[in-house]
Amino acid sequence: MSGRVVHFEIPFDDGDRARSFYRDAFGWNMNEMPEMQYTMVASGPVGEQGMPSEPGFINGGMYKRDPESSPTPVITVDVESIDTALAKVQELGGSTVGEKMAVGDMGFAAYFRDPEGNIIGLWENA
Repeated sequence: MSGRVVHFEIPFDDGDRARSFYRDAFGWNMNEMPEMQYTMVASGPVGEQGMPSEPGFINGGMYKRDPESSPTPVITVDVESIDTALAKVQELGGSTVGEKMAVGDMGFAAYFRDPEGNIIGLWENA
């Protein structure tokens, strides 16, 4: 279903400190992916595919903070078409941040800045 929040991302300055904090504070499981400079985060139980196995949980990631493009946490919204969603965002006063990118064979991601200056992610399943 389109419009659901399906992912979150938390930037960090110190990866070890951030991973320890969220692991200890909330019991989140971390899977570091050094080749991508990214940490996958499971906020609750997951199935064999790594997706949440119980309602109410969404998974996310952590990455090195970039003060220009990713200074604060980002939520990601599921859409049927990133291209259509970005056109609507621009029509309503938002702007595209970067380009639409493939994420393996799972789908596509893109980011936009809303009229308030917040960066929001978009996700389109393959």
